[in-house]
Amino acid sequence: MRLATYNVEWFDSLFDDAGLLQRDALWSRRRDVTRTAQIDALGKVYRTLDADAVMVIEAPDNSVKRSSVRALEGFAQAFGLRARRAVIGFSNDTQQEIALMYDPDVLDVQHDPLGSQAQDTAPRFDGTFHIDLDIDARMDHVRFSKPPLELAVRTAAGKALRLIGAHLKSKAPHGATTPNDVMRLSIANRRKQLAQAIWLRRRIEGHLAADESVILMGDLNDGPGLDEYEDLFGRSSVEILMGAPPEACLYDPHVGQALSRRFNAPPTSARFHIAQEGRYLQALLDYIMVSPDLAARSPSWRIWHPFDDPQCWQDPELQAALLNASDHFPVTMDIAL
Repeated sequence: MRLATYNVEWFDSLFDDAGLLQRDALWSRRRDVTRTAQIDALGKVYRTLDADAVMVIEAPDNSVKRSSVRALEGFAQAFGLRARRAVIGFSNDTQQEIALMYDPDVLDVQHDPLGSQAQDTAPRFDGTFHIDLDIDARMDHVRFSKPPLELAVRTAAGKALRLIGAHLKSKAPHGATTPNDVMRLSIANRRKQLAQAIWLRRRIEGHLAADESVILMGDLNDGPGLDEYEDLFGRSSVEILMGAPPEACLYDPHVGQALSRRFNAPPTSARFHIAQEGRYLQALLDYIMVSPDLAARSPSWRIWHPFDDPQCWQDPELQAALLNASDHFPVTMDIAL
């Protein structure tokens, strides 16, 4: 079975209010990419992945006038994808939903949100988490702008899984105009992101304590060693989510590679154009983390990077599609279930 996570930059802009693809020569929200070019590129990438399920980060908007599920299922039909059904959880106000596209012949999927009544433990993800973020003896109130998607999944062979799709808060200091503003916003955003990670980790610990198979997928907007503020707080949100012995730990090999490669280039899953500097920034932001029982099945992970993955590099058509489709690249995990 192949599971994938894929952040599709402004997927929503490719659809009209009826959920139909807008195949025209107008610019998409991608830099220097038309809507038709992005649509065709995404079709190429999705067909090549041929995944049983794809956790879509920045999925099309779900609101009064628009349906994320309708748009995604129409996209799947347009390109003949096996992953032709879609499900979302709690919609949000960002026009960037979290959704799962899946093959209904292989998987049975239900939105199944959980939560504690106590707001300082692990409330439901559309609720409020209470935590003292700045050690001032006062509880801060934390909410997800994009509530994680919790799914109860069962394979055709009867294997039960808990899938969680997540898009944690960005640490970028948007709106900052001075160095002091940059520092203040960066620290505040990291605090909120770490709080979200702690909230999500507590939910994961509940599943692990119940001996459930857990898979966390998505864009965590963080990774070990990504910025200078990490030392201020001790651990990245990725390390919090994975856990540390003697806790039961999640596993993703790319995290270990990023931590151990002090003198070699770490793996990356996203590539952003920095206009004011005339260059690209690469980072590891996208993950598929699994519980120990699933890690014991020896899964195989892959980042479909157009330059770093040999097969993508040797396929010019796929390489171009990956670059046109999004500023993130898909991450897949093949596993026997």
